[in-house]
Amino acid sequence: MGAVIHSAPLLLPISRPPIRDGAVAVRAGRVLAVGHRREILTGHPGGQELRWPGMIVAGLVNAHTHLQFTRMAQVGARVYDSFEEWSNAFDAVYFSSGGADWAASAREGALLSLRHGTTAVADVVTDIEAMPVPNQTGLGGISYLEVLGDTDASWAETGRDHLTSTVRELSGTMDAPGGGMIGISPHAPYTLDTGVLADLGVLARRFGLRQHIHLLESVHEREYTVSGTGPIARLVRDLGFDFEILRAGGTGHGPVAFLDALGLLGPNCHVAHGVHLDAEERALLRERGVSVALCPRSNRTLGLDGPPVAALLEEGGPIAVGTDSLASSPSLDLLEDVRVLQALAREQGYRAADLPRRLVEAATAGGARALGLSDGPGRIGVLEPGARCDFAVFALDPGERDPYQALIEDGPGRCAATVTGGDQAGRVHLPKSTPETRHGC
Repeated sequence: MGAVIHSAPLLLPISRPPIRDGAVAVRAGRVLAVGHRREILTGHPGGQELRWPGMIVAGLVNAHTHLQFTRMAQVGARVYDSFEEWSNAFDAVYFSSGGADWAASAREGALLSLRHGTTAVADVVTDIEAMPVPNQTGLGGISYLEVLGDTDASWAETGRDHLTSTVRELSGTMDAPGGGMIGISPHAPYTLDTGVLADLGVLARRFGLRQHIHLLESVHEREYTVSGTGPIARLVRDLGFDFEILRAGGTGHGPVAFLDALGLLGPNCHVAHGVHLDAEERALLRERGVSVALCPRSNRTLGLDGPPVAALLEEGGPIAVGTDSLASSPSLDLLEDVRVLQALAREQGYRAADLPRRLVEAATAGGARALGLSDGPGRIGVLEPGARCDFAVFALDPGERDPYQALIEDGPGRCAATVTGGDQAGRVHLPKSTPETRHGC
């Protein structure tokens, strides 16, 4: 079978500079070659060319979302005064939603993500029926099985056995067609007992699974882990959880040091939010190889400050971008979060001219790194030989502008098509424009 060649007036492969009149050759869902259109057509005679209008960009990677909460958009439709206020509003809707079709809700979220140019996700799943949905709809990435609410006692009695049996069951079903990759999400330092958190790190290593954790989303999280006091401590007690931290009056450590002491931080883990990371904590995450998925629009909904994006960039900390769910964000358009991050970085004093490029890289290759999918066959977030041929087409012409800046300024809401797989075995999702097809090039 000959190659399929996708070409456009502008190509952003991410792993190399933008290419004017660029093209990608693909076979069996993998990129064969990337370069100038004439070069690619000459090197792959007889291929079918699909000529797209606008800009081809390596597929966006949403490094933190909860697709199953798409139908809870009413919770995310207002701005709250605090994380704790939002949490109460979320719980009121979630715990009254008996009989909710979480798989259908996740499917809606997956299709919305594809519509905005996202081709892979770190999807945190609370209800197991939503686990296989991203892969079934064409999204790559990892579905993380969320764990929360266990005390050390309940974990020893039933929780650990339930998790291990669930992981074994999912490992069989997710490997099947329409399945996908799985991981574990210990929800947060304040929703699980100390021994449970430590054991989840052990189990993740035993099963070879990646981990994803909410971290320092609330300013009160530090007070909770240091002294077992504050609004989060009250919230945890109100939910009926008797955790060791509460009984002991804290650990004396901030949330990052606390998780590190339990063996949870490492290159097989990435965290979400990091709104209140201080310099020492950022340094520890860098040392451990932990990426931070920044979700600034979700933070705004919860009445929070933005994450320290300028410091993370200046210090070289690995970052990615996430939307979170519609229960805390106005849309699943990842580029909207990139645009907010650019404004935040400038407000925080970042002056280097590389800002647009680094933020677009965070939303693509950075997300792939966070998910452990930036190396080897089938890597994502870039268009280069051997990578999955996943990309988005944006209906814009940057003219003489920096292409990365143009994508951030004009890209939100202007995804014309999202392609996963890239050839006859792949899928074209919700195209607003149709490519010109040429055979026998």
